[in-house]
Order: sequence, then structure tokens, then C-alpha cells
Amino acid sequence: MKPPATRVLVIGYVWPEPRSSAAGGHMMQVLETFLTQGWDITFSSPAALGEHKADLQVLGIAERAIELNNSSFDEFIHELAPDIVLFDRFMMEEQFGWRVEKCCPDALRVLETSDLQSLRDARHQRLKSHLKAHPDSDDFSALFTPALTQECQLMADTDLAKREIAAIYRCDISLMISNVEIRLLTEQFKVPAALLHWCPLMMEAPTAPFTPFEDRAHFLSIGNFRHAPNWDAVLWMKNSVWPLIRQQLPGAQLHIYGSYTPPKATALHNPALGFHVMNWAEDALAVMSAARICLAPLRFGAGIKGKLADAMLCGTPNITTPIGAEGMVDDQPWPGVIEQSAPALAAAAVALYQDRSRWVQAQEDGRQLLAHRYDQNIHGPALIECLEQCRSNLANHRRDNFTGSMLRHHAHKSTQYMSQWIEAKNRSL
Repeated sequence: MKPPATRVLVIGYVWPEPRSSAAGGHMMQVLETFLTQGWDITFSSPAALGEHKADLQVLGIAERAIELNNSSFDEFIHELAPDIVLFDRFMMEEQFGWRVEKCCPDALRVLETSDLQSLRDARHQRLKSHLKAHPDSDDFSALFTPALTQECQLMADTDLAKREIAAIYRCDISLMISNVEIRLLTEQFKVPAALLHWCPLMMEAPTAPFTPFEDRAHFLSIGNFRHAPNWDAVLWMKNSVWPLIRQQLPGAQLHIYGSYTPPKATALHNPALGFHVMNWAEDALAVMSAARICLAPLRFGAGIKGKLADAMLCGTPNITTPIGAEGMVDDQPWPGVIEQSAPALAAAAVALYQDRSRWVQAQEDGRQLLAHRYDQNIHGPALIECLEQCRSNLANHRRDNFTGSMLRHHAHKSTQYMSQWIEAKNRSL
């Protein structure tokens, strides 16, 4: 008799939007990996539906809206009885972890970190401090290459880091998209390696010919405007990088695409300067394939960058910073240029835009990097093997993670009482 399918419950911070963000794309890759195993998946979220939400039901994934601070979730998860619960970012583990443990104590608890938000936030604060002290600075080399010890010192005293790393301890396995962040957690914060699994973007390297150099034109930048690093990059391009490119290429055009475009972004639209704010791209890969260069001058951030992976998929060389390339490459050639100042970024962009031979080599470097580092035929099975091994040895795995057990005991009690107090208060209104 065939055993019942593994039941998976995903508790999403938002409903996945793979065409709006790398986080949404990675979530869909994880879900598709589960589907290849024949697993029975339910995706739930307390968030409102977004404009560009993926149609999960057409993939055979059940959808369920849930509420914060409401015991109706207990009834729902008790009836579902999942074997695996995946928390999409640490805030969902904080909200629902105690309920999952109470109702389904034997379910494997997995955290999809997306990126280390505490690292991203600490870098953002460091950038703000730098700009306050050096308002005219266009060279950020001092910010881009700190040692991991410095990154740890930057994060260690923040509430966000304590919350996020506590959630990692409370879960059985955390999916890490960046191996640099794994090193930061294990080497500096002393998180046990057994609690972390490297799960980068999972793709197939393209085999078809790319759109050639002669059939491409213009520069492109793309990213969700709600993501603070993307908005900061747009401002840096507008104020510093793009004017330097236009000085050398007076006819150059920059097309900026992004979901959830705010009025402050559309206000930057200036065709006379070749600076075009284009709103959301219906087909991001199509516009990427038509561009000659992808610009990604990120001054802070964490995780790995979906826009740069998409650029490789489309054979579009990129110009970025060490923040943009972090966690995306080891010893392989970078499919473009990495620079640390506005003048250097602009010079690299102009040179690569005009040099066909270098451009073609960068295009091929991207194809090779995808095949070497992001092969879904390697990372998909590795993810399944990790989860299955952890499930088969769950009691010992948890026994070895006493810190996590201790944090669950204390944190979940306080979270439980606060949640029950809020629910009781809401009922009295």
C-alpha cells in the first residue's frame, strides 16, 4: 500500500509574487521542488493579496487565508496535521511557532530566511551614518568589504538580530540563500551548522542562443520599489552614476522597472536625460533580454540578487557592487564588472556597453556561473535529502539543539500569552 503523501504547510509573510521579487521567486522554486516529490502543499498567509500574486491553485497547491492572534489557526492546523511546516521569514515563526508546536509537536519546523534581514538593516544604518558624515561621498569601498567580525559587531546589539537568530535556533532547519550568511552565522554567532542548509536560487542554465550584442540597446535596472536597497540604488543612479554615463554616452537610455512604483519614483522620470521610470514589467525576462547592460549599483543589502540571476539567464552582462555580487560567486569569473564608486561604475558601464568582445565573454561567464552554482538538479534533491534526514532523526536533532529548546520554552510562552490577550481584547471590542 502506497504511503500517504507528505503534508506541507507554508505560513507566508506575503503571498508569493515571483515576478516582483527574488524572495517570491525563491519561494516558488522551493514549492516546485516539493511538488516534484508529490507532496501535498497548503500555502497560508495573514497578508492581503498582492497585485502580482502567483496562481498557486493551478499548480495543485491549496490556499488558505489565516489571521494573526486568532485561535482559528489552531483548529485549522490541527485538522491539516502537517508533517512539515515552513515559516516564510522569522516574523511568521514568531507569530505562529508556538501554535505549531502546541498542535503539531512532531512536525518538522523549517525557516525560509530569504536573506538575513538583520544584516541588511545593519548595513542600511551604516550607510545612513556614512552619508550623514560624508554627504558628498561617491566611493563606498569602506562599506563594501568589512570583515565578518565587523558585520557581527554591527548586528550584535540590535533587537532585529536577536529576534532573527532566535527564530533560527527555534526551528529545526533554516534555508539560507547565501553561503556568506552561513559563514557569518556559524563563525561569528556560533550557530550550529546542523541548523542551516544552503539553498540558493535554483535554475537551469540556458542552452539556447542569447539575443546578440547588435540586437540589444540601452541600460536596464529592475527591482521591487518596496525593497529599500532597490530604491536607494535608483537614487544613487539618478544623482551620481547615470549623469556620468550620459556624459560619455549622450544618447544613452536607462529603463527602470519595478513593482509597486511609488509617486516618488515616477517623479524621477526624465526622458530628456534618458532616465525612464517604466513601472512594472509584465515579462521581466523579455525586457532583460532586450537590454545590453543591467545596472545594479546596490549600496546595501543581504542575501543574493534575483535581478542578477535573471540577467545571467538572459545573457545580459551586469555592472554591480560587492554587495550585489556577495554570495553569488566563488572563484568563477563575474559576468560583468564589480566596482565600488560612482565614477568606476559609470566607466565600467560605458566600456562594457561598447566593447563587443568583452560583452560576449561576460555573457558566457554568466551561463557558466549559473550551471556551476545554481543548478536546480543539484540543489532541489539536496533540499529534499536535508529535510528527510532531519525528519528521520528529529528527536536527536532537537536534543542536540538545547539552545533552541530553551528559547522555545521562554519565548513561546510570552508570545502565547500576548497573542491570547490580544485575541481576548479583540473579542471584547
